[in-house]
Amino acid sequence: QVQLVESGGGSVQAGGSLRLSCAASGYTYSSYCMGWFRQAPGKEREGVAAIDSDGSTSYADSVKGRFTISQDNAKNTLYLQMNSLKPEDTAMYYCAADILAHISLYMKEYNYWGQGTQVTVSS
Repeated sequence: QVQLVESGGGSVQAGGSLRLSCAASGYTYSSYCMGWFRQAPGKEREGVAAIDSDGSTSYADSVKGRFTISQDNAKNTLYLQMNSLKPEDTAMYYCAADILAHISLYMKEYNYWGQGTQVTVSS
């Protein structure tokens, strides 16, 4: 079955960087659309970045220019490089996957999810 395991979260000061990883297994990785989502306490889960099987990317406005999504198909791994982190980036970050007709940042379009990794940014 599809398994997604996130890693790389942690605590950093504002302005710092982190790189999240998502190791995927149980399916043909390269045929799936992959996404990063986040959920802060008391808030709804929101899309952060997505990448499709052709390598096209999409970003939420709040992270454009600061975050970069990428993937290594040979390693079945998704990445999220986060630079210039802000306290408002603090959240649990989730990796998601599904076969989609188009790239998407909408959580309801994804059926496969990891358990999440916590990112905390202090001011």
